[in-house]
Parts: sequence; structure tokens; C-alpha cells
Amino acid sequence: MNHTTYTVESVTSGHPDKVCDQISDAILDEYLRQDSHSRVAMETFGAHNLLVIGGEVTSTGAVDAPEIARNLYRDIGYTDTLNILTNIVQQSPDIAQGVDTGGAGDQGIMYGFATDETPEFLTYAVSLVHKLTKGLENLRRKDPNSFLGPDGKAQVTMHGGRVQSVLVSTQHNAKTAQPEIKEYLVKKLFTPLLGDLAGIEVLVNPTGKFVQGGFAADTGLTGRKIMVDTYGGLIQHGGGAFSGKDATKVDRSAAYMARFAAKNVVANGFAKKCFVSVAYAIGRAEPLMIHAENESGKDISDIIKRHFDFKPKAIIERLGLRRPIYLETASYGHFGKEGLPWEEVIAL
Repeated sequence: MNHTTYTVESVTSGHPDKVCDQISDAILDEYLRQDSHSRVAMETFGAHNLLVIGGEVTSTGAVDAPEIARNLYRDIGYTDTLNILTNIVQQSPDIAQGVDTGGAGDQGIMYGFATDETPEFLTYAVSLVHKLTKGLENLRRKDPNSFLGPDGKAQVTMHGGRVQSVLVSTQHNAKTAQPEIKEYLVKKLFTPLLGDLAGIEVLVNPTGKFVQGGFAADTGLTGRKIMVDTYGGLIQHGGGAFSGKDATKVDRSAAYMARFAAKNVVANGFAKKCFVSVAYAIGRAEPLMIHAENESGKDISDIIKRHFDFKPKAIIERLGLRRPIYLETASYGHFGKEGLPWEEVIAL
């Protein structure tokens, strides 16, 4: 990751894609709350007052998916009424027979990364861009009369190790002029996070207007913000999304384990940066590949293999992934948050 110039982005919890991620994970959490061995693959699609929830489930739980979706939608800050359609069916027995024996729930490649650049063990830009979008939400929720709306995005561009530009697009009410919005965000958001803004290009709502947001303005879909969810596109991504999937799906659990391994390699001083990759075959417990490199490209796979078991059942047990902990991950990134099991630092 020797980029001299790069850009990363984040979106608020009210972004249409993130609304869908949160609904999928809220439904997953409720299944796990009722039956910790639930197997869930839940997808959500939203567009212009329509919400479609579909997926495959094996569980003793009985979950009211539309009610969960409506409550969460209101909690995020939207007031319009959704027409909700659901199609949730039993998981395929062809998949189940491989998972029942402890095998991976799908094939795929997963990646994990950590760096000593920040206390969150993420790159500075990724950490900053999530603070910008989370800051937008905090400002909106702190003031019930705020002109800010739930939908929003942020970008940070770095050049030569310094912030070159920051961009925020935020939904707002129709009465507030753009200069007022920018002045407010410079004072309340940008300056507290960045300090002196000299030499930094600050962009706010560059289209000039962002009144209509959420599903009223755009469609949303579970799993469409995988770079926002992970490392900002600065390292590879295997392609598998996280939200709506229980831990038997290695798309999610192995990515969490790869982050856990990478972070602890860095936290224990074995590397300044650690990049981990792992690959699976569906129905097979042993990974096809486990590989790790440090910041110089040196192979440090032996450290990972010595301390971390990447078999699906071992991951689930070590990280305690049968708990309803997933809604928290569905906005502002899956990594770098205190309290999540794959963020724990251990002695190696």
C-alpha cells in the first residue's frame, strides 16, 4: 500500500445502501437472539417507498422482518411509509450438508489488514472519513431542530501523507442555504477533526442541493458498500459482502478473523503493517490458503498459522460469533470499533 495519492469514502447510516445493510443485520441479530445457531442469508432492497426483504434461513426463531425494518427505518430518522414485501425461505439442503460437518458455507477469498498508523489500526484517511460521517449523524441527532437529514457521504483525499481535500454531501432541509450549511460544518465538523484547514480543499454539497435523500432519491441494496465496510479500497477485497450473513458464511467470519490476526500481529510488534489473505472451498473446513505479509512484502504466514485457527467452527468459537452483535457493524465500518471481538488485542 505505497499510494502517494488516494481517496477513501464513507456514508452515513441514512444512506440507502446502509439502510439496507442495517435492516439485513437487524433481522440476523433477532434470529440469533432467539436461536444462536440460526443460519441466515438476508438481502434487502429499497426504492421509492418499496422495501423488499428476501433470504434463506434455518432457525427455530420466529422473526417479524417487516416490523424490524419499519422500526429501524424510523430510528435512522426517516418518516415516510414503506410498502414492505418479504420472501424468506428455508436454506438449501445442498449448502447445509457441507456446513453441518463444519465446512465453509461458501468458497471465496477473504482479506484482513492492520497498520500502526492510528489507534484504530486503520489508515488515517479511513479512520478520518468514518469520523466525518459519524460526526454528521451525531450533529443531526444532538439537535432536534437540525437542518441536517439522515442521508450523507464523505470523502477524504490524501497526497504525500497529508489531507489534500475533504468532501461532505449531506441531506438538508429546503430552507437552509448552502453557505450556511458549509459554515456550520466547518465550525462543528471539519475544524474539530482536522484543526487548521489551511491548504485543505473543503467541499460541501458540490451539486448545490441535497434536499431529497434516502429511498425517495435513490435505491439501496445490501452489500453494495463493501469498500466502505472494510479498508477503503486500499487493499484487495474478495468480493463477498458481510451484512445479513451469519458466521457460517466465511465471507464474513473469515474476513473478521483475518482482521483479528492482522491487528494482533501489528499490536504485538511483529509488523508495522500486516496483510492477511485466506481462501476456502465450500463444505471444506481447512482453508485452501493462508498467507500473510508485512509492510515490506516479507512472508510472515508462519506467525498467523501458529497463533490463529481459520477453520470456520474455530473462528466462530474464538470470536463468539453466534451472538446478536451485527447491527453495530452495519454502518461506519466493520473494523476499528472498540468492543467488537475481532478488534480485541491479545498477547501472542
